[in-house]
Amino acid sequence: MSAPGTTAPAARGRRELAYAVLLCLAGAGLACWAVTRTWAVEVTARGSLPSGRAGRTGTDLLPWVLGLTYVGLAGGGAVLATRGRLRRLLGVLLAGVGVAVTVGGGIGLTEAGVSRQWPALVLAGGLALAAGGAFTALRGDGWPAMGARYERRSAPADEPGRPAVERGTRDAWDALDRGEDPTVS
Repeated sequence: MSAPGTTAPAARGRRELAYAVLLCLAGAGLACWAVTRTWAVEVTARGSLPSGRAGRTGTDLLPWVLGLTYVGLAGGGAVLATRGRLRRLLGVLLAGVGVAVTVGGGIGLTEAGVSRQWPALVLAGGLALAAGGAFTALRGDGWPAMGARYERRSAPADEPGRPAVERGTRDAWDALDRGEDPTVS
């Protein structure tokens, strides 16, 4: 039994993994949502007709930011499926993507005639994504990986004399795929 205030390394690793994934996904999701909002409204005079209004989203102004947020969302989920050095490399990539998203939010804040709230949220989302990526790069190799049930298994050796149905459901389906009757040995 562990002393109060201490946790087992495996539990701490799972908790850190959850924090990193949530930080990456929340940051990328926030930036993705904010970049698709209307950042600027252009009003054009049309003589005696009512003024024309055209809204421009962050995606219209900085289309690459949306693509980077998608990379951040996919990478946040990929942290769960990787392990070891690959996970650390993914963390470096996510930190870089987060920095790039943050730069996009900063560019949006400096644009004239642009609402400040949406670029600020893109900037905050980029910072969260970068923090989650950096945390993954620093600590990710010690975190638990997906279980063995997600690993691809080698094909079982056929047992002569037993119908595929008795060997298992997967063997029965494989036999059907080959055009065989799985109930006959």
